[in-house]
Formats: sequence, C-alpha cells, structure tokens
Amino acid sequence: MGETGSASADGKLSGQFFDAAIGLLQRVRDEEAEAVATAGELLADTVAAGGRLFAFGAGHSSLAAQDLVYRAGGLALMNLLTVPGVVGVDVMPATLGSALERVDGLASAVLSCSPLRAGDALVIISLSGRNALPVEMALTARSLGVKVIGVTSVAYTTETQPRHSSGTFLKDHCDVVLDSKIAVGDAELTLDTIPAPFAPASTVVTSALLQAVMATAAGALAQRGIEPPLLRSGNVDGGLEWNDRVFEEYGDRIFYRQ
Repeated sequence: MGETGSASADGKLSGQFFDAAIGLLQRVRDEEAEAVATAGELLADTVAAGGRLFAFGAGHSSLAAQDLVYRAGGLALMNLLTVPGVVGVDVMPATLGSALERVDGLASAVLSCSPLRAGDALVIISLSGRNALPVEMALTARSLGVKVIGVTSVAYTTETQPRHSSGTFLKDHCDVVLDSKIAVGDAELTLDTIPAPFAPASTVVTSALLQAVMATAAGALAQRGIEPPLLRSGNVDGGLEWNDRVFEEYGDRIFYRQ
C-alpha cells in the first residue's frame, strides 16, 4: 500500500527541517568563522593564564550551556553558572523560569555569590538577548574583569525591544558575539494547515557553534605547547583514569565536582 497523506507530509516536513538546520549551520560556519576563532582564542588565553571557564543560559538556552560541562571530548574547565529557577524547564510552573529572566537585579545577586572572578571567562547564551537576566549578567561580569562571550540572534536587536532597564541587548556587553542567525520566533517551518510556525533549530545551531569554539580553544592551546584539559568518555577503556588525572591536576578550577 502507498503512504498515507499524513505520513507523506511528515516525511516531507522532516526533510525541510533538516535542510533548514543544515542551511543555518552552513551560514554560521561561513559568516561567524572570525568570531568563532576569536572566541576560541579568548578561552585559550583564559586557560593559559590560570583562569576558569563558565557557561550560562536560561530556559532552553541552558541546554547549550550544559552541553559544554563535564562532557567527553570537552574542556574539563568549563563550569555551569546556575541561577535557581531558570536552568532548563524543570521548575514548576515552567513559566516561572521565563518570568525570572525579566527580573532586574537577579544576575547581580547570583554573581556576587558565585566563584566568578577577574580573569575568568563566561559564555552567556540567550537567543533573544533582550531579557534583563542575560544583559545584566554580561554587564556585571565585565565590570568584575570577566571576559564575556555572547551567543545570541542579532536579528532580535532590530526586530524587538530590549527589556532591560538600560535599553540594551546582550550583544552590547560582550567581548565576542556569536550570531546564531536564528529568525525571530525560533521556528523554521510553516504549513497552511497549522496556525503557528514550528520546528525550532536554535539548540542545534547554538550547540554546534559552541562546540566549534571549544575545538578552536583546544587547538589554540596545543599550538602554544599546552595540553588542553580535555575529558574522555567514561565508557571507553582508560577513560575514567584519564579523567581522574585531569580532575586532580585542575581541581581548583573545576566546580561541578565540589
């Protein structure tokens, strides 16, 4: 028997989504190459100088931040900067996390209680870059002498209004900005029979962008004669022993084991 109409439509839509994601990945590869290189060098500079690495994202942006932490093949020094209530969508109700992103003063309170210090580097991920939390996080971190890498969609700066009291976006307070190229609304597909756009690609693209930065940082350290503090999978022979050595050597710069 032939495919049903719904199965055929589903197959076509899946292909369209893959094509859209691939197109975005090609764009960021080509258009953000210089920014990726600069961000990778910034992280390598931080590691070489004895600094620590942190990543922050709220809501679904936290997924890309978490993808960098305690990750096989990743830099062991990358730590998750957490803000209670906004890490992922585990808070109930989930809408509370979105509301907290709009609260002035929250980022400053979090940073004052965090281990972040001058000489460290902080990756801040926010698709829109318009809410108070990521803007204040970047602004305050830089005032403390922390280097900030922002990952955002620059399109939001021309198509939406900022929500922080300063009237600025995340990109305005970063040492390096990585533009994910995601369209406002984060939905790649439309269909006449579906009233809302659907199929977000921001997680795919943002994670790929950041892994490209991590690869660049590892290579930059190696070029300087510094062995990158990388983790291995615990599911390969010798992996746990390898990681134990890295944890022992860099324990004072790793906070997810304390």
